[in-house]
Amino acid sequence: MGELSLADRATIANMAPEYGATMGFFPVDAKTLDYLKLTGRSDETVAMIETYLRANNMFVDYKQVQAERVYSSYLELDLDEVEPCLSGPKRPHDRVTLKNMKSDWLSCLDNKVGFKGFAVPKESQGKVAEFSFRGTPAKIKHGDVVIAAITSCTNTSNPNVMLGAALVAKKACDLGLEVKPWIKTSLAPGSGVVKKYLDKSGLQKYLNQLGFNIVGYGCTTCIGNSGDLDESVAAAITDNDVVAAAVLSGNRNFEGRVHALTRANYLASPPLVVAYALAGTVNIDFEKEPVGISKDGKEVYFRDIWPTTDEIAEVVKASVLPDMFKGTYEAITKGNPMWNELPVSASTLYPWDPKSTYIHEPPYFKDMTMTPPGARPVKDAYCLLNFGDSITTDHISPAGSIHPDSPAAKYLKERNVERKDFNSYGSRRGNDEIMARGTFANIRIVNKFLKGEVGPQTIHVPSGEKLAVFDAAMKYKNEGHDTIILAGAEYGSGSSRDWAAKGPMLQGVKAVIAKSFERIHRSNLAGMGIVPLCFKAGEDADTLGLTGHERYTIQLPTDVNEIKPGQDVTVTTDNGKSFTCTLRFDTEVELAYYTHGGILPYVIRKIAAEQ
Repeated sequence: MGELSLADRATIANMAPEYGATMGFFPVDAKTLDYLKLTGRSDETVAMIETYLRANNMFVDYKQVQAERVYSSYLELDLDEVEPCLSGPKRPHDRVTLKNMKSDWLSCLDNKVGFKGFAVPKESQGKVAEFSFRGTPAKIKHGDVVIAAITSCTNTSNPNVMLGAALVAKKACDLGLEVKPWIKTSLAPGSGVVKKYLDKSGLQKYLNQLGFNIVGYGCTTCIGNSGDLDESVAAAITDNDVVAAAVLSGNRNFEGRVHALTRANYLASPPLVVAYALAGTVNIDFEKEPVGISKDGKEVYFRDIWPTTDEIAEVVKASVLPDMFKGTYEAITKGNPMWNELPVSASTLYPWDPKSTYIHEPPYFKDMTMTPPGARPVKDAYCLLNFGDSITTDHISPAGSIHPDSPAAKYLKERNVERKDFNSYGSRRGNDEIMARGTFANIRIVNKFLKGEVGPQTIHVPSGEKLAVFDAAMKYKNEGHDTIILAGAEYGSGSSRDWAAKGPMLQGVKAVIAKSFERIHRSNLAGMGIVPLCFKAGEDADTLGLTGHERYTIQLPTDVNEIKPGQDVTVTTDNGKSFTCTLRFDTEVELAYYTHGGILPYVIRKIAAEQ
């Protein structure tokens, strides 16, 4: 442990979704202090931090004999057994060892549609789609990479992997390898410091040569902000039903998140992203098959372009310097001319612009009184959506580009916003009207109401109409009906994003009944005043014979003092069914959020009471 660099620890902590944890935690030790010095902290500051931590028994000194710590459980990891790996093609915790990537990919083509399957018929798996890319003949087939992105997650603030990726690029360029021009390549570091040490090392030019130019700093491809593929590439994928691939150094790859046209999305380290961009496909065994052909006509293998640990360490030592961090951090506080020249209102209240399609006054405090509303009955509610297992926050939250046929696009068109200016949900997260319309708008969402169809639509039960989820939700609202959601296991897994709870609340959802919840998302639902309920063990919508066409009444006590975390609650339907659920307000404070109508009114009332 004592030899693991802080950058490596940060990478491991940040990639927690891949191994099923909320986060990875490492104790503070000498390596931490070294990092503080590297990043420009003064000797006095570092000495103070060490003194404080030692005084509080929070500092680990590996030079001393270690006392045995007592934990609830232990896991052993033999570093000799660690292998290079990726995650995919649809979830971050579906790990695939590098040596098994080809065989795993081929089995994914065979498997039935699911987290590890695309159900491509055997006779179609070798199909080649020919197209013209900017006047040049081109081909694409299942597994071909069309997006290769080094993204801004923690691993792109790790000098070892960033300079490692640059060394892969250098070796490849020296041998004359190239990336196919229709592969959308990009580099979006997590910090401006990365650019400085890539420039200092002289290696950025090789990344540029392969198309990995710096496109910005911050979330890009990982959250669906890669932009459009070239029209010819998009048409080839769509017209031929190609299962195209993206390889990125992010830590989320849920369906529909990265790009609408990449059904296979693999998470990889930055050096591996470069390697797969060069190979142009995930359907490759790096041990046995060449990555490409050199300028002198020889086959080039993965081992020929992969840098050694010593090569990387040498470049890191020479290129990553404390002044880089000092200069970058100082520039942040100073801003830049464009930012500094923005006009600023002297008012302490934000001047809402009713014409803005980016920032809109939210409705969370509309008609709010200083008296909490207390428990609200959920009576004769319709089911808005009927889900199976593993509906993630990426299925729920507005993310990525705004589809031209979506309710959000219609809203923008009505305000004379052109298609080229739609931008992304992430850029418009300050407009609740856009975000409410983008909730449950994931193109890969599976709703049992649609019986095999995939997409962001549902059935308006009273009329039988098939509508966009937002349109159906508004129809229920306008008719004065409450709505609920039925779901399977692990509802809300993935990133714990606020809009996964705010969006359903704005759509009028009053309760979610699921087999189980991801814990943070469950808490977020409670924080928005939505009732989280769990089926009893061994039961779910299917075993209870629920189709979602019923109307649901949740028998919550009207006296808030009678509501207790974890109590049993009876749910009845209009066709005579009755079943018991567990109320998943797990703490008294979550119950308080609910009785206040959500965490936001709760905070306002609390502040007012203290004044």
